[in-house]
Amino acid sequence: MELLILVWRQYRWPFISVMALSLASAALGISLIAFINQRLIETVDTTVMVLPEFLGLLLLLMVVTLGSQLALTTLGHHFVYRLRSEFIKRILDTHVERIEQLGSASLLAGLTSDIRNITIAFVRLPELVQGIILTVGSAAYLAMLSTKMLLVTAIWMAVTIWGGFVLVARVYQHMATLRETEDKLYNDYQTVLEGRKELTLNRERAEQIFQQCYIPDAKEYRHHIIRADTFHLSAVNWSNIMMLGAIGLVFWMANSLGWADTNVAATYSLTLLFLRTPLLSAVGALPTLLTAQVAFNKLNKFALAPYKPDFPQPKAFPDWKTLELRNVVFHYQDNAFSVGPINLTIHRGELLFLIGGNGSGKSTLAMLLTGLYQPQSGTILLDGQPIAAGQPEDYRKLFSAVFTDVWLFDRLLGPQGKPANPALVEKWLEHLKMTHKLELNDGRILNLKLSKGQKKRIALLLALAEERDIILLDEWAADQDPHFRREFYQVLLPLMQEMGKTIFAISHDDHYFIHADRLLEMRNGQLTELTGDERDAASRDAVARTA
Repeated sequence: MELLILVWRQYRWPFISVMALSLASAALGISLIAFINQRLIETVDTTVMVLPEFLGLLLLLMVVTLGSQLALTTLGHHFVYRLRSEFIKRILDTHVERIEQLGSASLLAGLTSDIRNITIAFVRLPELVQGIILTVGSAAYLAMLSTKMLLVTAIWMAVTIWGGFVLVARVYQHMATLRETEDKLYNDYQTVLEGRKELTLNRERAEQIFQQCYIPDAKEYRHHIIRADTFHLSAVNWSNIMMLGAIGLVFWMANSLGWADTNVAATYSLTLLFLRTPLLSAVGALPTLLTAQVAFNKLNKFALAPYKPDFPQPKAFPDWKTLELRNVVFHYQDNAFSVGPINLTIHRGELLFLIGGNGSGKSTLAMLLTGLYQPQSGTILLDGQPIAAGQPEDYRKLFSAVFTDVWLFDRLLGPQGKPANPALVEKWLEHLKMTHKLELNDGRILNLKLSKGQKKRIALLLALAEERDIILLDEWAADQDPHFRREFYQVLLPLMQEMGKTIFAISHDDHYFIHADRLLEMRNGQLTELTGDERDAASRDAVARTA
């Protein structure tokens, strides 16, 4: 299996050590059976030392078996920790447009369900390994007692294992389908949680979501999990019955066919009884490993960025003068909407407003401008020099942003990830009217339960604390009250310009367009600059331009 091959590659020597411990455990188990056969069945040893020797061997078996299982489980948890950490790092390194294509529900399912299934598999892996090693070792010991009986027993066991694998294969099929169904359920959960207010107001819609979306997916999940459990339990019971049948077969071969005496038959039976528990555990553990392989395959299907352990420090452009988008074109994967060709030159220190109707391409342009989307064609230039396509981090270092779907982090960071400038933070807390509403402790925000407008103010504080050259604000003032909206346009934006910031603001507040150095408009994916009478008309009635 690919999953085990990966473990072998990453933890070769620890894996070899664990296998050596497992072999030692199997050898001790077989030695214990041989001890019982030779000292307690064939020739009854009446000396006083036989009991301490037996108990010592039993204790040693317990210690080595426990050690091998703990070692393998620990190795598995180290692997899962590494897998989870690499998955998170790959998400951080993957282009935003790819993350948006995948959706948060499927990624959360990967981080929770898939990683959990892989963890469970490694917890059960010692049972599988022990079962296989003990079966092989016991077969070698039984061959020494009676080759003919071993051959017949081996055929019986082969039928047992074949039947078990046929049933387990059906388990795997249903587990693979289950994983796809889980993605649907995660989407249903997200709909219920994110749309809770709307669904509380509209009970008809709530019923439709419950009856037509959730219930079919839940029933599909129930069907496949029941089928998977049915085949799994059938495999366990099949193995259990066949193991008991093997004991009867051994005594029949010994007593009816005369292939061995009663002592050998008893040893055979004792060995098979000894094997029964680890073999059943191995059969029970196999579906978890198959489920883990399904989960591992699902993680690989995300097609995230390759894993890189480091966070390379982007190169700064402290003295840039102009930023240019030249013939930049971007279209979404479904080709339903495209933007461009965009031609735009931004001069350092400018205040630019961008207007446009819904679906005109404003947010897409913002993503292109900040380097979060990569253009299909065209060039982004800084002071006339093209930005290297392979190093978008250098370019992105110019920007801080507050998007409409803002996410608040609980720690203020300054340049290069260092603590934010306390004086700057204190100053802007006052400007944002948040001095008495925000609790800070060593640069950490303690109370994030704020109104939407207040969250936008804190997001702006976080952006300014980074002390980057360009600030992008996506409809920042939309959630502010009229008084503070005026404060934003007439006081805060000029203050940012005094700090040397270049500001690119998406806005619909036509009353304040007069404060912009330049007014840009997106319409059907095309960018134009409004000047003269067009700008005056937009400043009087921006709504008319979106009609």
